[in-house]
Amino acid sequence: MVLGGKSIVFDHFPDPTDTWDIVETIGKGTYGKVYKVLNKQDGSKAAVKILDPIHDIDEEIEAEYNILKALSDHANVVKFYGMFYKKDAKCGDQLWLVLELCNGGSVTDLSKGMLKRGERIEESIIAYILHEALMGLLHLHVNKTIHRDVKGNNILLTTQGGVKLVDFGVSAQLTNTRLRRNTSVGTPFWMAPEVIACEQQLDTTYDARCDVWSLGITAIELGDGDPPLSDLHPMRALFKIPRNPPPTLHQPELWTGIFNDFICKCLIKDFELRPNVLDLLQHVFLQQIRGKEKVLQKHLMEHIDLNQHNMNSFTDVEEVDDLATLEVLDENTVADNLQGRYAKDQIYTYVGDILIAVNPFHPMDIYTPEHTKKYLGAERKANPPHIFAVADIAYQSGVSDSTDQCIVISGESGAGKTESAHLLVQQLTFLGKANNRELQEKILLVNSLVEAFGNATTAINDNSSRFGKYLEMKFTSGGTVVGAKISEYLLEKSRVIHQAAGERNFHIFYYMYAGLAERRKLAHYKLSDSKTPKYLFNEHVKLGPDIVSNASYKEQFDAVEQCFKVIGFTLEELGSVYSTLAAILISGDLEFAAVASEHQTDKSEISNIPVLENVASLLCIRCDELQEALTSHCVVARGETIIRPNTVEKATEVRDAMGKALYGRLFSWIVNRINALLIDPLNICVEGDNSLNIGILDIFGFENFKRNSFEQLCINIANEQIQFYFNQHIFTWEQDEYLNEEVDVRMIEYEDNRPLLDMFLQKPMGLLSLLDEESRFPQATDQTLVEKFEVNLKSKHFWRPMRVDLGFGINHYAGKVIYNASGFLAKNRDMLPADIVLLLRSSENLLISKLVTHPLTKTGYITRSLTTFIETQSCGDSGEATHHPRETTNMRTQTVSSYFRYSLMDLLSKMVSGQPHFVRCIKPNNDRQAHRFDQEKVVVQLRYTGVLETAKIRRQGYSHRILFANFVTRYSILAFRANEEPAATPESCTAILEKAKLENWAMGKTKVRTPRSNM
Repeated sequence: MVLGGKSIVFDHFPDPTDTWDIVETIGKGTYGKVYKVLNKQDGSKAAVKILDPIHDIDEEIEAEYNILKALSDHANVVKFYGMFYKKDAKCGDQLWLVLELCNGGSVTDLSKGMLKRGERIEESIIAYILHEALMGLLHLHVNKTIHRDVKGNNILLTTQGGVKLVDFGVSAQLTNTRLRRNTSVGTPFWMAPEVIACEQQLDTTYDARCDVWSLGITAIELGDGDPPLSDLHPMRALFKIPRNPPPTLHQPELWTGIFNDFICKCLIKDFELRPNVLDLLQHVFLQQIRGKEKVLQKHLMEHIDLNQHNMNSFTDVEEVDDLATLEVLDENTVADNLQGRYAKDQIYTYVGDILIAVNPFHPMDIYTPEHTKKYLGAERKANPPHIFAVADIAYQSGVSDSTDQCIVISGESGAGKTESAHLLVQQLTFLGKANNRELQEKILLVNSLVEAFGNATTAINDNSSRFGKYLEMKFTSGGTVVGAKISEYLLEKSRVIHQAAGERNFHIFYYMYAGLAERRKLAHYKLSDSKTPKYLFNEHVKLGPDIVSNASYKEQFDAVEQCFKVIGFTLEELGSVYSTLAAILISGDLEFAAVASEHQTDKSEISNIPVLENVASLLCIRCDELQEALTSHCVVARGETIIRPNTVEKATEVRDAMGKALYGRLFSWIVNRINALLIDPLNICVEGDNSLNIGILDIFGFENFKRNSFEQLCINIANEQIQFYFNQHIFTWEQDEYLNEEVDVRMIEYEDNRPLLDMFLQKPMGLLSLLDEESRFPQATDQTLVEKFEVNLKSKHFWRPMRVDLGFGINHYAGKVIYNASGFLAKNRDMLPADIVLLLRSSENLLISKLVTHPLTKTGYITRSLTTFIETQSCGDSGEATHHPRETTNMRTQTVSSYFRYSLMDLLSKMVSGQPHFVRCIKPNNDRQAHRFDQEKVVVQLRYTGVLETAKIRRQGYSHRILFANFVTRYSILAFRANEEPAATPESCTAILEKAKLENWAMGKTKVRTPRSNM
């Protein structure tokens, strides 16, 4: 039978919601989640695998559909009830593969469940399961199809004792002219050596006998509960499988000779000598069940029933405060532990010295003044895990070791990073015992103020950080907080002029609109009370009920204004801020019309002059000059100035560029003013170099939306950089230090994302360099950009998906993301014409004039010298007038991606200068619902953040390390008399450790190393 044919037209399939209702999540396939569904007509139940027709691989969706359609008419292949297509403009279209519901779970569940009860599956039952699976494989192979992902989780059981092959997401359909394959696919621990070899050796092929190897590994899994090498990182396993001898059962002596021989035959490394499925069915191990099938099926039903009963009844999960102390350390155990704790509202858990914080999505009463005091200087094991404990450890370490500290908060969008940063600031301010209560109040208000201007509602988070914030709290050497400083990175300025479906502009616009309306000041700032500004327009948001009358927005406006006043902004400065924000909003309503004349057809004019007059009034510039700057531009050629008209498209670009530039520079100015008002020069001078910094990094999390653009690319590259830093600190630097200190420790495998970062950042052929190069060509288009990526980015991390115009895919550390390159070049150029710069400099509003007068730093923000608002006109204005604006603004010389690259470098330099502490935020579900723990989603986050590997290295490692001299100075009183001055030697340190009766320590060449909990 020949499978395949023409490409499937997905949207020709019927809508599933006419027939099926989703009941619950039951698992995950190679591509897509699997749900239990109910038939609306007859009440029957089925399973549905939901696929994403955009992000999932087209060829593999088609292969699975064709195989199921043609081959599901076999007792050992899951039945197929049809393909459906659900259109959903808001959340994205879905493909539904509706399949037979196998209520008995997988054979992996059966094996692990029995082992957990201290039992093993009888060999006769294993033989029955393997025989049935082989019958399914025989059906596939006869019809020229290789499964390529045979494993315990893909062999499902029915409650009637049926055995079914499932998940054909990576299966291969052979043809008469192509009887072998050379694609390296599958699940690492089960992959045959010849399949793995295809990754490196282009001339290597394999045939259907790769399924026989995988079945042999599955046979071991049925006996031992796990496949061989499962304790290794998957990439390490792929390295080992071709080099190791064929694996065996963990204790072969516990099993019969014929079972061991069956496994041996399956796992012959030379696949040309390996038996095929038909040969294996004749093996004596399988022949023993002939005539006993019905009895064995009944026994299997009993096992399934008992296993289901035990899974459904409550079982005690070993719950610990520190995952590194778990007796069994695998993904499921870790997730079970977190889920058990989460059910009891214990949202914090340690992994050695790293804190995991699972977002509760509801207020919790664990941040009271009593809790604040409870964690002050306390031993870690004296209290449950808590974010306050991280603050205390950073503070105590900084003060006692006189070293800067850095707390890195990471996690995907909506995981709770921003709230964690708030809590850290709250606790550090308390620990810093500010002598000046006013200073303490100012520091606590800083986050709220910058978040009003830098945060926004996205599709998955109502308060998403749209910039990176590094808050440095400054302390005296004695631990008194004396000030704070914010560094801001990568503000998503494009949000000012456009928001994706279901998203909103920056919070401050809504707060200001509602607040000014409450005070009847909309007219003063030329804002309409009936028509929504274009930059805020959203079909689901009405100006009156949703913005102007929004009580929450009014409260937030009052709070923001109070923040401004407490921190030290003047009323004049506040008025200028509101005028600038209003001007930005109203400028979005400027409309342009084409002017056709005898000689020119590319000229434009402003068609709504009253709007122009309002914008000019708020910006304190002349109306006619603003119109001229928007609809024309100056070109200097051979010393002569030529004025050329702008097309409607060009004029619109200039209008939007002005709005983005003003907002970005206003944000910078606010941050600089905050910094100037939060630093006490006297304290800084007194402390000098002895002052201590504790930095807190709160940056946007990894994002993957239905449509991902330039902003998501930058955000995800930044997250790749932070993940790399985490890997370097936790794994690479840690293991290097063990080697340098000659401390014996086993190496831990981990996923290194350095090659992916190189693909993004290296010069001259990295993605960002290619983007900058294409941005310099006036005739370049987004299409030529994607083609340039495809030609030059020779990496397994990059691919071009079918059916996605201007699309390209990246395999990030956190998963696959499809990006749409539409608008990439325009967003990267982000040019503000010199004519607009000159005009804004002439503004009678001092703030607006200064925003475009001061140059940008390499990271794209206003130089720190712009700290005060009220300055005299003689501050260099006369001198600056002789310069062309390009020389003094840096607006055209750098692209957004070059600012971005410098920002990453600056951010990393701040992070590496201090001793790091990590808070890993976990999002328990996508619906922001309290008390709901989606274990599959959590496991994915644990996997891509390296939590399991972290637990392993923390369990065997020594996270607290102190130089001999510091150790002796600090702890000599425990073993020596007060008048003694012991030498800073290993012998002195050993004497102290033995006298204190500490355990699990190691002596390096220069440092004492202990687990953090010992000290």
